[in-house]
Amino acid sequence: MNRQAQAAVMFLVGAAVLHAGLTDLYLRYVKAGLRPLLLAAGVVLILAALATVWYDRRSARGTDGHEHGRGAGRQAETAEMAEMAEKAEKGDGHGHAHREPRVSWLMVLPLFALILVAPPALGSYSALHTGTALQAPLAYPRLPATDPLPLSVVDYAGRAAYGHGRTLGHRRVEVTGFVALGHDGTPYLVRMALNCCAADAQPVKIGLTGHIPPVLQPDAWLRVTGTYSGKRTKDPVNGVVIPFLDVTEARPVPVPHDPYDESWNN
Repeated sequence: MNRQAQAAVMFLVGAAVLHAGLTDLYLRYVKAGLRPLLLAAGVVLILAALATVWYDRRSARGTDGHEHGRGAGRQAETAEMAEMAEKAEKGDGHGHAHREPRVSWLMVLPLFALILVAPPALGSYSALHTGTALQAPLAYPRLPATDPLPLSVVDYAGRAAYGHGRTLGHRRVEVTGFVALGHDGTPYLVRMALNCCAADAQPVKIGLTGHIPPVLQPDAWLRVTGTYSGKRTKDPVNGVVIPFLDVTEARPVPVPHDPYDESWNN
């Protein structure tokens, strides 16, 4: 690809990055806190593409002016070189044309896929084939006096598994996540936790017991209300503890604005 084509591809990449950063599309790839860096990267790519086009055209104008200022003795040589260049462009004397491979433009296709097709968030398949990433909390922040108490999957799981529910007591909690059904039929409420981007997302799982809906669809999002349960099991993938929640109420909810949970490393 020549310099103009490279600038065009760079501009499209920057435009795609800006499009993702200015909409909710970027949440399918990176955590929300990286949005400013994503927008800055898109702006830099677009400016670099425009600068490349400007520099290339300026160089071409400078070359033309220099050619016009040459003496008559150089005109014949210039004409001969132009004729040779034209022949080289048409062929090499054996009927073979030297052209840039058009297949290189296929590099643009992923950009349109990024703009037009939003990938789904990781779901129950990834959750069941990856061990729970639950880590012992460094501290247990004081909980507000609300009823029911809204908690993230990560927060409830950490307090239940490593704090043994002491900070929860008998309070009603409200947790939102998607459903995953274990190989033995055990229902889990899951949220994928991010360190940086979707490529490193790992599940945090809560087992459900009590008043569970009779029909559960994998990947369906639920908001469950319940109380701490001392029941626990070990993740069959990596052996890490999975705490349970004693459900008193469960209702379906739409997929949230940000399907990933970032609270585990904040």
